[in-house]
Amino acid sequence: DDCKKSSMDEGTAGSEAMATEEMSNLVNYIQPVKFESFEISKKRNRSFEMSSFVETKGLEQLTKSPVEFVEYNKMQLSRIYPKGTRVDSSNYMPQLFWNAGCQMVALNFQTVDLAMQINMGMYEYNGKSGYRLKPEFMRRPDKHFDPFTEGIVDGIVANTLSVKIISGQFLSDKKVGTYVEVDMFGLPVDTRRKAFKTKTSQGNAVNPVWEEEPIVFKKVVLPSLACLRIAVYEEGGKFIGHRILPVQAIRPGYHYICLRNERNQPLTLPAVFVYIEVKDYVPDTYADVIEALSNPIRYVNLMEQRAKQLAALTLEDEEEVKKEADPGETPSEAPSEARTTPAENGVNHTTSLAPKPPSQALHSQPAPGSVKAPAKTEDLIQSVLTEVEAQTIDELKQQKSFVKLQKKHYKEMKDLVKRHHRKTTDLIKEHTTKYNEIQNDYLRRRAALEKTAKKDSKKKSDPSSPDHGSSTIEQDLAALDAEMTQKLIDLKDKQQQQLLNLRQEQYYSEKYQKREHIKLLIQKLTDVAEECQNNQLKKLKEICEKEKKELKKKMDKKRQEKITEAKSKDKSQMEEEKTEMIRSYIQEVVQYIKRLEEAQSKRQEKLVEKHKEIRQQILDEKPKNVLYQNHPGFYPLWLLFKITLPLLFGQNQLLHEY
Repeated sequence: DDCKKSSMDEGTAGSEAMATEEMSNLVNYIQPVKFESFEISKKRNRSFEMSSFVETKGLEQLTKSPVEFVEYNKMQLSRIYPKGTRVDSSNYMPQLFWNAGCQMVALNFQTVDLAMQINMGMYEYNGKSGYRLKPEFMRRPDKHFDPFTEGIVDGIVANTLSVKIISGQFLSDKKVGTYVEVDMFGLPVDTRRKAFKTKTSQGNAVNPVWEEEPIVFKKVVLPSLACLRIAVYEEGGKFIGHRILPVQAIRPGYHYICLRNERNQPLTLPAVFVYIEVKDYVPDTYADVIEALSNPIRYVNLMEQRAKQLAALTLEDEEEVKKEADPGETPSEAPSEARTTPAENGVNHTTSLAPKPPSQALHSQPAPGSVKAPAKTEDLIQSVLTEVEAQTIDELKQQKSFVKLQKKHYKEMKDLVKRHHRKTTDLIKEHTTKYNEIQNDYLRRRAALEKTAKKDSKKKSDPSSPDHGSSTIEQDLAALDAEMTQKLIDLKDKQQQQLLNLRQEQYYSEKYQKREHIKLLIQKLTDVAEECQNNQLKKLKEICEKEKKELKKKMDKKRQEKITEAKSKDKSQMEEEKTEMIRSYIQEVVQYIKRLEEAQSKRQEKLVEKHKEIRQQILDEKPKNVLYQNHPGFYPLWLLFKITLPLLFGQNQLLHEY
């Protein structure tokens, strides 16, 4: 489907390219090539090559890569032609491709529509030669231009254009109503379709008078590519005549603009009388400064008038102070005494009847409220500014994921201690069993020897029996006791060594487990800190937006109060004050928002710095073995070694005593 649509848009251009290949090879100056991409064209860097774009393909490239399209047209030619589906021979708006620097923008000349009229009006400026030089920044390789820019282009002075439609002459020989429309064509930011329309002048087409407020184009970013269209219509919408003027060629003043017909041919009598102002664009922030520079005499007179008013107020205050200080003094003595008498706050005031010079008055007496204005501004900003504190380490440790990991580590350590305790219990049981076996064997053998000794004692009573049996039994008992003692010592040493090995294994296992747990906890705490801090910064953005809305709401409330107060005055004064209020309100809102953004930026910087400090504290914090203290099921090592130490040093104690 896309291929079919592309072929339909191109029309017969594709087949013609194949059919006229031999003819195109005969061209001396320009070689037509198929467009592949801006990157490939830049690498080839062949200025004699030209690519043709159907209007849909050109719009696609202009939308996706506007800056690259302008750069491409600096070194190569491009041709734009209407799509094949324009069966009615209608035209596209050529201004779109002029903004990108396209050299040849082909149109259907058989249809005289608005696009064709703009084309003829644009090239009329150069004597209908069909050639106009592109602006300098669209030709220089060191300059880059975006056709969709909304700001002022570097090196180009934007214009402010004001057009006042005053009257018309000989617009029609019919008794019909007429009206005028004003359009602006240029960059997307400059284009304003049907920006202005006058009221219909009824029944007077010979000399209609409108005398309406002027239409002001506040900022024309690129005057060299913009054009102004003034069109006159009958009240039914029938076209009478128009004129297209390049903004760069418009001069200020009163002008009779002769109209042209649809084919841009001059009409004999119809004309429009207008007053045009052309100025350099000045942002609203510097409007007062430019006004003072453009009319310095009026500005100085205004300052002197304000200074005299302030001086008059100052003199009235001084006279009241003098009367309160010495009500009985004569008028002739008042000036001399006032020079030596300090006024309130220890400031000496002059009482001369002559007003101060304007400069001195301005410097000595500030305007009312000028000192307190910054404080009020700060108070208003502080009233909407919310204090945001970074979460501390203790608060971060209370997070659910960190507490869950702590509980998991507690359980692992508890299981480890239980396993070693079970091994210790099994080992003690094993040695107790061996001790019982040795003890039973010792008692059995000793009983047998004692029984033998009794038999031998009976035989001693027989005089005929020899007397050496008793000494042998005593030797056997002594040997049995020595053997028993040695076995107990060996068993005790073996038990002590096994218990010591078991305790060492437990100690190192717990130590390694704690070290790993601490690493995991620190890493988890770092992750929790980053997550919480990122969430806090996201919430801070929402808070900033709410603060701006709250500030605007408060300022709007103050403005409404001022407007309500102004309604009590007469209508003319109310309108003037209302206009001034709106202008000052816009300036104040911009200033307050700017200061609020600065305060919010400082707050965010402090918060980010505090976040960094907290993360660094987490990394620098030395591991402390406090994670398992006072936890149920944990047996500290000192308690386990308390069981082992008697076995290590109690060499003279028996196992059953332990």
